Amino acid sequence: MIKTISNARRVAFQGEPGAYANLAAREAVPHATAIPKPTFEDAIEAAKSGDTDLVIIPVENSLIGRIADIHHLLPESGLHIVGEHFLPIRHQLLGLKDARLEDIKSVYSQAPALAQCRILLRGRNWIVHNWYDTAGSAKHITELGDRSVAAIASTLAAEFYGLKILQADVEDEHHNATRFLIMSRQAERAPSNGKVVTSFIFQVKNAPAALYKALGAFATNGVNMTKLESYQLGGSFNATQFYADIQGHPEEPHVARALEELAFQTAKMTVMGVYPAHPFREDMP
Repeated sequence: MIKTISNARRVAFQGEPGAYANLAAREAVPHATAIPKPTFEDAIEAAKSGDTDLVIIPVENSLIGRIADIHHLLPESGLHIVGEHFLPIRHQLLGLKDARLEDIKSVYSQAPALAQCRILLRGRNWIVHNWYDTAGSAKHITELGDRSVAAIASTLAAEFYGLKILQADVEDEHHNATRFLIMSRQAERAPSNGKVVTSFIFQVKNAPAALYKALGAFATNGVNMTKLESYQLGGSFNATQFYADIQGHPEEPHVARALEELAFQTAKMTVMGVYPAHPFREDMP
């Protein structure tokens, strides 16, 4: 673990207490106090302003892909990626302490969680309510005090709001996982002796085959690119920015050559972080 993370005392996350991001913060930075923030912008600003030492942000899920709105926030945040964390998502059907499964008539949860529990929901004649947050749905049914109402959320949410797990692990796919980035206003690179991920953003020049030539730098130098995503800038279809992850450290000769060739082909390139690869990567299917 790099010093920026090991020395952290406060880490911001988006969501209510008991959210999956709260659980990720507990696992990734167990020695730090997790601070809930209502929006991604608020969570990022907490780290940027110094209110917290770190922020932990979900960027992609193995079932639904990238998390909306995140990638355009990262380059503008002024923060640096110092770590990553993969959290297996285990959805729990939660109810009041005196509720039984046969009592349930309606369920609350966030849209992605509802979409990941379709087998359960299709098999029941329940009314489904889309809520703003998984932990928020757990909080809401506690406030309602109605044993016919359930929520789909985490075990941590059950702990926070005093709810009972009516049915465990109700997600359709048990390989469901979310990747989080740990970010800090302080830049710190991982040492080169170990498995490392380098993340960066770039814009290609407005020229024929510019992206092809840019990516060719990694192929010719034997660098594995594990992620490449594009998104539009400023609502324009002509201005495209790319976010990429590669395996390796910029101090390694073959990675250094690839990044040098990439810089020649791009209008702009910014390294967002050089950080240890999470062990979960070894277990990926």
